[in-house]
Amino acid sequence: MIVEDDRTVNTLIAEAIEKWQMDPIIVDNFNDVENLFLKTQPHLILMDINLPVYDGFYWNQRIRLHSKIPIIFISSRNTNMDMVMAMNMGADDYVSKPFSTDVLVAKINALLRRTYNYKDDHQDIISLHNVTLNLSNSTVKVNDQAIDLSKNEYKLLQVLMNQSGQIISRDHLLRSLWEDERFVDDNTLTVNINRLRKKIEVAGAKDFIKTKVGQGYLIE
Repeated sequence: MIVEDDRTVNTLIAEAIEKWQMDPIIVDNFNDVENLFLKTQPHLILMDINLPVYDGFYWNQRIRLHSKIPIIFISSRNTNMDMVMAMNMGADDYVSKPFSTDVLVAKINALLRRTYNYKDDHQDIISLHNVTLNLSNSTVKVNDQAIDLSKNEYKLLQVLMNQSGQIISRDHLLRSLWEDERFVDDNTLTVNINRLRKKIEVAGAKDFIKTKVGQGYLIE
């Protein structure tokens, strides 16, 4: 979502991100930025500071009432005070005009990767294949069927799904679950993994958690 009143800059940004298969939402009614955000639910916002009616700081505050969506400020105002104010109000990055579109797109891509990592539009939902994990209420569903997990089983699934595509070592999982893994029997991790795997498979997600012998566990 591009919140910028300079049509030349709008066009420049829109053309640059479209080359990366992103869909720009260009704001043209600066009285109604908040409602357009709620209606369109974008994945990221590019926000100018100097805008008609209300400035970018105001709209940043309004949007932060609803979402933790990543916001990049783009502005010709490049004083340290403006940058500090933007970051303190919840912005994720700040780009000064004039800017390189290549640098801007790189920042957008990096921020999207860090923020979502294959999550859906809501940052508290992680969905992989037919398994959905809801971070806001600590529930897990397989094919829309809720499954009951223990606290440790839920933590294990969260770590593995958050880092899908990566092999997670047993040591890393032990540290994630227990503050001092020295006092935990290694077999405890195996028991928790096996219980988690069985519950997920019974619900219909077979081979969801893979074992990499001598390396750890993986969700692809």
